[in-house]
Amino acid sequence: MSVDFATLGELKKGNYIVIDGEPCRIVEITKAKTGKHGSAKAHVVAIGIFSGQKKTFVAPVDTRVQVPVVEKRLGQVIADLGDSVQVMDLETYDTFEIEKPTDDENLRNRLQPGVQIEYWLIMGRPKIMRIRSGGQR
Repeated sequence: MSVDFATLGELKKGNYIVIDGEPCRIVEITKAKTGKHGSAKAHVVAIGIFSGQKKTFVAPVDTRVQVPVVEKRLGQVIADLGDSVQVMDLETYDTFEIEKPTDDENLRNRLQPGVQIEYWLIMGRPKIMRIRSGGQR
């Protein structure tokens, strides 16, 4: 499980953060000014990368939080297995199964054997992000 650490105040919209063990993409972050007693607070709204669920997180800006390391890799679809596809990594030649994306119907329909894809390895879990080149037409 590859994660880094950052303070909440360093993060901005578009960055990634781990909330409740789920890697999320920050869609909104607001920082409140320092009050009479205490430190400035940050309010983070994020969407889970795998679950698609909206999550919120409020903490002082100097809080250390986990930030997932996103590894962008290339693979080739070997077989269509219904709700998932078998993929071979084009660098290591390892083969494994990845669940088809449920949020992008166009991407889901274009996943055929021979197609090159870009997938992200986040906290040990792969996710198909886009198609790099078409296979058979």
